[in-house]
Amino acid sequence: MTSSEWLSLSDEQAVARVRAGETILYELLMRRYNQRIFRIARSVVRDDAEAEDVLQHAWVRAYEHLDQFEGRASFATWVTKIAFYEAIARARKKTRLVEMDAHDGDFTSPTRDPERIAMNNELKLAVEAAVDRLPVTYRSVFVLREIEQLSTIETAECLNLSEEAVKTRLHRSRALLRRDIESRMGAAVVEAYAFLGNRCDRVVAKVLERIGQPVVAK
Repeated sequence: MTSSEWLSLSDEQAVARVRAGETILYELLMRRYNQRIFRIARSVVRDDAEAEDVLQHAWVRAYEHLDQFEGRASFATWVTKIAFYEAIARARKKTRLVEMDAHDGDFTSPTRDPERIAMNNELKLAVEAAVDRLPVTYRSVFVLREIEQLSTIETAECLNLSEEAVKTRLHRSRALLRRDIESRMGAAVVEAYAFLGNRCDRVVAKVLERIGQPVVAK
């Protein structure tokens, strides 16, 4: 199968073919949703390395229980839930669910001179830090709605919340993030918690090794 044929498959088609024995297609699903799942795990555990471990565990667990996927929700929602609850369990075990108020940040607008790149990097880090300081109940909603740009319905399905609860928590999360940070998020918030390139390849390779499959896509 060519790369273009891979990419043209829907999630449902890929899942069906993995179940039928074409397990090599599981890599397609991982690469399609690695960033989303990393971000939701990272929003809970607030540590890159542990978020990667949650990501690996979630993909292995999803593979081992793929026959339990009934299609009532999308595959992306199903695997996101697996990662979310794994992350919650780890955070609770380590007593790391400490709610902290977001505090002020004093940032100037990026300029068009050569310092702009450095300023954007600082802003991205500031955004990540501000999001990390949100209570986890708000942080997960914020990550899925604002960073991953899922709809209210999709976010509610992923987190087992009502749509009204998602709207309320998103409103409160925005209030906790100070206006002087929120007004400058722009492109930086889209880049927050990026999970691409070598990091994505590393997790894919580890998961495929654990489930006994070779890496195909490069």
